[in-house]
Amino acid sequence: MMTSAPQPLPAPSEPVPDIEEIRLDRDRRHLHLAFSGRPAVPASLNAPAQRAALSAPALGASLSAPALRAACRCAACVADQARGTFSADFAGVTLTHVAPFGAHGLNLSFSDGHARGVYPFAYLAALAADAAGPDLPEVKP
Repeated sequence: MMTSAPQPLPAPSEPVPDIEEIRLDRDRRHLHLAFSGRPAVPASLNAPAQRAALSAPALGASLSAPALRAACRCAACVADQARGTFSADFAGVTLTHVAPFGAHGLNLSFSDGHARGVYPFAYLAALAADAAGPDLPEVKP
């Protein structure tokens, strides 16, 4: 089953909201994320727009395990998407493990055995914004 084109990862120069909370439901079907709403910018950059971003409200999202599995950007999943062999039907998939991946992301493992997905915080923030819909305020540097 062919899915839509993979969502591009945000450019490394784009600011990423700080993550305040990462919580997995007891049933392991949803990953809850809370972002501070302010981008992680160097203290040396103190422009008025950045000061305004620092007062932005917290942003939160609940991302389902099937949606996270379908959003995997590992090399194998991207190759399957390019070949048209990637199935985005992950109904019933749960998260089996959530681990930090350096200081910039999470490694997620799923009940279907897939454990190669690294989800940078910038990508999780983009997925959270998509999940929240059009009412989510845009965070600018």
